Amino acid sequence: MKITRKEFLCIAGLAAAGAGAAKAVQTIGGADPAAPQASGAAKRWGMVIDFQKCRADRDCDDCLNACRAAHNVPDIPEREREVKWVWKERYEKVFPFQQTDYTRRAFEGHVLPILCNQCANPACVRVCPTAATWKREDGIVMMDWHRCIGCRYCMAACPYGSRSFNWSDPRPHIGKLTSEFPTRTKGVVEKCNFCEERLANGRVPACVEACRRKAIVFGDLNDEKSTVRQLLRARYSIQRTPELGTGPSVFYLI
Repeated sequence: MKITRKEFLCIAGLAAAGAGAAKAVQTIGGADPAAPQASGAAKRWGMVIDFQKCRADRDCDDCLNACRAAHNVPDIPEREREVKWVWKERYEKVFPFQQTDYTRRAFEGHVLPILCNQCANPACVRVCPTAATWKREDGIVMMDWHRCIGCRYCMAACPYGSRSFNWSDPRPHIGKLTSEFPTRTKGVVEKCNFCEERLANGRVPACVEACRRKAIVFGDLNDEKSTVRQLLRARYSIQRTPELGTGPSVFYLI
């Protein structure tokens, strides 16, 4: 049966739309089956940050510098254009609803490192129209910069401000390039990935390795014998607005 060029284009368009709809449903329902799967035996990677240790050396930026060096994070001075994977914020800004008169006096003005919370129920994944961001089986929320179209829906959905957009080519702002991690391009979103490339080689995240006070601990939240679970049993911890239902995988000991 012969079809006209117009009919062919119409059929092709419907097929493309159907594929796109299927991908959108897949993204909303869960991780992309074609995405890289978890490596190692951990079921859910998590991080515990000891705020007491961290604030004792408030001028230390070892974790920030290690992350920047490992992932070619550009150093852009303009705040509205900055790109950040791990950065510092004041306690009262990070935990605005975790304050009493007593904690305010004790912690106000002190800074602590923050990063992507690698949420168990990430809002960013649900809104991404191209499946450029997805959650692995081990809990790490990933980014595929080749799929990213720069719509920034994920940035709008993230309640923690953990994602950055490359408004310009980031490479001129990288002091010393490392060939071990790819650079990004203009028009894509990026964020912390829990150093998944290091985990694949049996190494801990760069920020954990660089912390001189051992204030950052990394491990499997589903393993009762792991160091992170032992710390969470022994010390009082808080998360960033867990009432939103995101299920953060980063905990702070106070």
